[in-house]
Amino acid sequence: MSFNIALSGIQAINEQLSSISNNIANAGTYGYKAQRANFSSMYAGSQPTGTQIGSTTQNIGLTGGVLNTGRSLDASIDGKGFFISKTSTGETVYSRVGIFTKDANDYLVDSAGRRVQGYPVAQPSGTKGTLGDLTVPTGLLKASPSTAIDFTANLSADWPVMPAAGWVPPNAAATPPVVADPSTYSMSKVTLAYDSLGNSHTVTQYFFADDAAARTVQVRTSVDGVQLPPTDGGEATLTFDTTGQLVVTAPATKVTNTLKFTGKDAEASEITIDFTGTTFQKGEATTSTNAADGYAAGSYVGVELGADGSVIAKYSNGQKQQVGIVALATFKNEDGLTPVNDTSWTASAASGAANEGEPGRGNAGSLAVSSLEGSNVDITSELVNLMGSQRNYQANSKVITTENQMLQSLMQAL
Repeated sequence: MSFNIALSGIQAINEQLSSISNNIANAGTYGYKAQRANFSSMYAGSQPTGTQIGSTTQNIGLTGGVLNTGRSLDASIDGKGFFISKTSTGETVYSRVGIFTKDANDYLVDSAGRRVQGYPVAQPSGTKGTLGDLTVPTGLLKASPSTAIDFTANLSADWPVMPAAGWVPPNAAATPPVVADPSTYSMSKVTLAYDSLGNSHTVTQYFFADDAAARTVQVRTSVDGVQLPPTDGGEATLTFDTTGQLVVTAPATKVTNTLKFTGKDAEASEITIDFTGTTFQKGEATTSTNAADGYAAGSYVGVELGADGSVIAKYSNGQKQQVGIVALATFKNEDGLTPVNDTSWTASAASGAANEGEPGRGNAGSLAVSSLEGSNVDITSELVNLMGSQRNYQANSKVITTENQMLQSLMQAL
């Protein structure tokens, strides 16, 4: 009987050693959760018959350290939650390993080739879809015509007065070309704008103070070197109060100037320049904002993740578009998940159903981009466990040796 009991101990310790060696071997595996082999006694009625490994558990909730990778499609979860992916057979799998890539069919997949689940985002509306496979569109990003220029500056109250009558409109199309005379304006600013075909156009604004008493600044605007007619936004007047603040005439809430022009073969363009916030103070003239919306067409060049789970497509024209949101799943009892392997699990009755949502919402943590969660293995503890297993193995082996010696003594006595 003692021989069989000791043998059961050795067999159980072998299983424990397998768990310990697996933990040590996977100390560098991203998202690995250390295993623990749990011993349980065996009985035949009231008689002990030895021991066995009753269960193997993982401390799934204990996170490993965060390791920076510098890769824009790597992500760790800061807090609770699991990435969701689906296998080729449709099985839903949960993991803390955020190593993603785009496959040949434009699906976002994890390191095992499983399709990452999330919410698609339609552009340009920004409408979020329902949970499903995430894809990254790799086609051409269509051009977006400019419709607005945001312009904010301090136009210097120290500028000399320049009568509007002295202004000569530039005309690059004339023969010979007519350029603006620098002696007839105090500041010029250039903005790049785009038409419906994505062709760029140079919008140049010329500023000069024409009436010190009225505190007015004249703005003359040209497109591609040709001044627009007054009815198309070529001329505008900015009026300031005694404190240098821009005067806004009610019921308007902004001061704007709308430009109208048509690029070659393109649709007619209308671009509204918003001067709100511009001042007329003494000192140097400075420009804090001078930016147009719109962009030329661009081709797909890559994809990256955002801390909010956004899947962002990047294009050759410098534009970025959100095309999806990676989903996270949380559970009432994450330690009740059923392991698929050491870094992936499926839901079970013990874990409860998955609660799916966006990173940073509800109980789900946010994402730390360009980093990965390391193993939660404690090498020191594993080595201590290894020495303990070795002593237990030796002790059980001693029981078998002693039993064998006693049997030999008995046989010799007969």
